[in-house]
Amino acid sequence: MYLVLLGVPGAGKGTQARLLSEKLQIPQISTGDLFRYNLSHETELGLLAKQYMDRGDLVPDEVTIQMVAERIRQEDCARGAIFDGFPRNLNQATALDQMTAPHGGISLAPLIHLEDEEAMRRITGRRVCRQCGAVYHVEFNPPAREGICDIDGGELYQRDDDKPETVRNRLYVYYKQTAPLIGYYFAKSLLVEIDGSRPIEEVNRELLSVLPQDVLES
Repeated sequence: MYLVLLGVPGAGKGTQARLLSEKLQIPQISTGDLFRYNLSHETELGLLAKQYMDRGDLVPDEVTIQMVAERIRQEDCARGAIFDGFPRNLNQATALDQMTAPHGGISLAPLIHLEDEEAMRRITGRRVCRQCGAVYHVEFNPPAREGICDIDGGELYQRDDDKPETVRNRLYVYYKQTAPLIGYYFAKSLLVEIDGSRPIEEVNRELLSVLPQDVLES
């Protein structure tokens, strides 16, 4: 089973991918993790990607696609994988179809739907401890004392990625590059829309409910 999770930044794709990975016993594959692994281990693809990143250029699709292709050839992907943050565009989606075709192709593409303003609220409210890295939220998971980490008393700060202007740009990039995948998977009868505004457990239950029963029982 190969699942592609879709949704705006902040929709909870990473959280749901992790929960599904634990339940189904198939790996979660995210491009962020792949880049970190290849860069830290100085693989051939990692060094190639670094050349572009050091120049401030975008890493070409071909490099990202090769990283994903190498990852799904590993033994733990024999029963499938859950893709979180990949594909990001139609070119990558076509490549993923070719990679997975020998194994039955993409099984389902759940779209975790979340309104833009709610996505902004979720992301811009995050605060991170400078010392231990613990993550809080000003509304959903506030610290006991404002601006102070409950664990070690470290200062809480807002990452640059979580600032309003950055989040709005991330949403713009999503609609420009990634949103066309909704139509792509709809045309293939693989799209299933899930309400992502509900609590994590409810979203996860619905995601599990739309999967083929034989997969859950295997």
